[in-house]
Amino acid sequence: MAGSYWQQVQAGGLAVPDDRPLDDLTAELTRMLGDPDPAVRDGLAYPTLSTWIHRGVYDDLLVGLGDGMATGLAPGLGEPESDGVFRRSYSALLLGECLARANADPLVPVGKVLEWGDRLATWLLRENDLRGWVPDKGWARAVAHGADALASLAASPHLGAPELTVVLDVVADRVLLPVDRLFTHGEPDRLAAAVLAVLRRDTVPLDVLEPWVARLAAGARTRSSYDGRDPHLAGGNAETFLRALHLQLALGPRPPAVRSDLLLVVVEALRSTNPHTLAPSGDTRG
Repeated sequence: MAGSYWQQVQAGGLAVPDDRPLDDLTAELTRMLGDPDPAVRDGLAYPTLSTWIHRGVYDDLLVGLGDGMATGLAPGLGEPESDGVFRRSYSALLLGECLARANADPLVPVGKVLEWGDRLATWLLRENDLRGWVPDKGWARAVAHGADALASLAASPHLGAPELTVVLDVVADRVLLPVDRLFTHGEPDRLAAAVLAVLRRDTVPLDVLEPWVARLAAGARTRSSYDGRDPHLAGGNAETFLRALHLQLALGPRPPAVRSDLLLVVVEALRSTNPHTLAPSGDTRG
């Protein structure tokens, strides 16, 4: 019944229905963000809320909507893999949409933007459901959606060098966390895109970025002991992230002012983490 109603809304170009209060429509769509059916969650709820945000439907209510999305980061956090990840993941994605709208128009006070950033970072570092595509249930990819939201946060005019440095540290912390499965659904690329959003602010200096890269490289060189687990789990995410960062620095649009210098730093980090394939001697043993 609800699906049919929202399909009609979608067929009508996602105009806001006038037969029900906006609060009721929003509450229903927010519940649908946690639906395990991807046709409901990804096909109806997310595009409707996203479109309304960008059309300015929520401009006078953006603080309340963002607070609701931030609240949606909590249900089921820390549980083993379950359907609760969908609500958290799509709430993060929409919180990023709220931040992007606030970046375009000063609709949200600085304190609230920073609060949303804190809640987003806390959730992202505690999220342990790292599934990307879930059979029969579609996309979960909480880390990728969290990275998208971080990119919107990094573009906020309310963030200066100290806050942007924290965003970088959150990204590094996320890729260095111990995991039972590696990122395989574009998460490193999305996290690297969030870092480029920081760098394009041309605020964080190279003397801050160099030790940040060194920390990632040290993590990428880590291998777990022979305890029966895949030894690549220890540093694999950091290694893949450094490669994604290199690619986006080299080929991405709107290069930051530090691109040339930082590329050299990242290249040296990759050489140090891939001695068997990138060593000048060409030694490929191991």
